[in-house]
Amino acid sequence: MTLVMGVDSSTQSCKVVVIDAATGAIVREGRAAHPDGTSVDPAAWWEALQAAIADAGGLGEPGAADAVAAWAVGGQQHGMVALDADGRVVRDALLWNDNRSAGAAAELIAEFGASELARRSGLVPVASFTITKLRWLRDHEPHNAARVAAVALPHDWLTWRLRGFGPAGESRLGPVLEELVTDRSDASGTGYWDPESGGYDRQLLVAALGHDAVLPRVLGPRESVTDADGRLVGAGAGDNAAAALGAGAQSGDVVVSIGTSGTVFAVTPERTVDPTGTVAGFASADGHFLPLVATLNAARVLDAIGRLLGVDHAELSRLALSAAPGAGGLTLVPYFEGERTPNLPDATASLTGMTLASTTRENLARAAVEGMLSGLAAGLEALRSLGVAPERALLIGGGARSQAVREIAPLVFGIPVEAPAPGEYVALGAARQAAGLVTG
Repeated sequence: MTLVMGVDSSTQSCKVVVIDAATGAIVREGRAAHPDGTSVDPAAWWEALQAAIADAGGLGEPGAADAVAAWAVGGQQHGMVALDADGRVVRDALLWNDNRSAGAAAELIAEFGASELARRSGLVPVASFTITKLRWLRDHEPHNAARVAAVALPHDWLTWRLRGFGPAGESRLGPVLEELVTDRSDASGTGYWDPESGGYDRQLLVAALGHDAVLPRVLGPRESVTDADGRLVGAGAGDNAAAALGAGAQSGDVVVSIGTSGTVFAVTPERTVDPTGTVAGFASADGHFLPLVATLNAARVLDAIGRLLGVDHAELSRLALSAAPGAGGLTLVPYFEGERTPNLPDATASLTGMTLASTTRENLARAAVEGMLSGLAAGLEALRSLGVAPERALLIGGGARSQAVREIAPLVFGIPVEAPAPGEYVALGAARQAAGLVTG
C-alpha cells in the first residue's frame, strides 16, 4: 500500500487525511484548531499543521511501510503572508475575511479601472484579495511594507515550511525564498496573476506593495517538488479548487460549499471575465478554470439564528422544515459581517416582513435557511450570465449537513441538488493530487 497525505489548512482548523493512493480509502486522519480572528500569526498554522500530522500518525520514516510517499496542501485563499529577507513573517497575516482593505480595493479600481483589472488578473479587487491587503500594508504600515522580500499565501507558506524551509535556526534547509511554490488556483486569487499568460503581473504587484518581491513559482497540476526527506510534494491548491478535486466535480456540476463563507463555483474549459467583479475568474487545480462567486455569510447565519433561538443545528433544521416556503413573508438579509458578493463590506443584516402572524420561531429558522441559500442562488445566476450552464448542484461543507438546507436548496436553486457524504473534501482533493504523483 502506498500512502499519501492531503492537508486542509482552513480559517478554523487544520485537517489531515492519509489515504491509500491506489483506492482513495482513508487510512488515518488528524485535526488541530486554529485561533479565531481575521489577522493571525502564521506560526499558529504551522503549529496546528504539525499537531494534525502527529494526530494522523505522522509522516513516517521514508521507506517504511507506514510512511507517506507524497503530500500536498490545500488552504484558505488570499491570506497575505509577508516574509522578510531572512524568511521571517513580517506581521500577522491578513486573512480573506479581513475587511480593512476595502478602501485599498477602491483605490486600485480607480487607478486601473475595473475592466482592465478583470482582463489582466481575472478579478476586480475587493477586500478579500491579496492585492488589496498589500496596498493596505503599504499605506498603513510602510515600515513593515519596506521589509517585505517575498509574499506567499497560506498554502504556499505551509508547503515551504513542511518541505524544510524557513528562518535559520527554525528549519532544516533555511530561508531560501526562491523555493516558495504555489499552484494556478491559489495564484489566481491574488489579483496580480494573469490567467491568460500564466505569469505574474509585476506592475500590479508593485502598484500594491510599492516594490517588487519574490513570489512563489507556479507549478502545473502534475508538477512536483520534494521535501527534505525526498518525499514528492504536489503543487497544492486553494481550498475551493481542492474541494472540486475532492468532490469529483464534472462538467455541468456547480459546487456549493457552505462553510464559514459560502462559495458557488464550476470547473470550466474556458476562462471567464466579469468586469462587475461578481464572478472571480479563478483557475482550477486541474489546469482548467474555476469561475467562483463567494459570500461572507454562510453557515455562520445558521449559527447566529440558532444561538438566538437557543437551539442546536438539528432543532434549527426541524423548526425550518416545520414552516411553509417563504416563511410567512419573513425575510432575512444575512449580511452579519458585511458582504463580499455583493461587495458591501460595511453592510449589516436585516429582518423584514415581521407581523404578529409571521414572527414565529419556525418562520425565523426558515428565513435563515432561505436567506443564506438565496445569497448562494444569486451566485448561480451570476455564473449563468457568463455562459456557465449548471445542471446539478453538489452541496458540501458543514452547512450541507443540515437536513433543512438539503431539502430547501432545490426549491431555491431551481436545479437538482445532491449532497455527497460528509467529508473533508479539501484535504481529500489535496490527497488525490498527491496520489497522482505516485500512481501516474
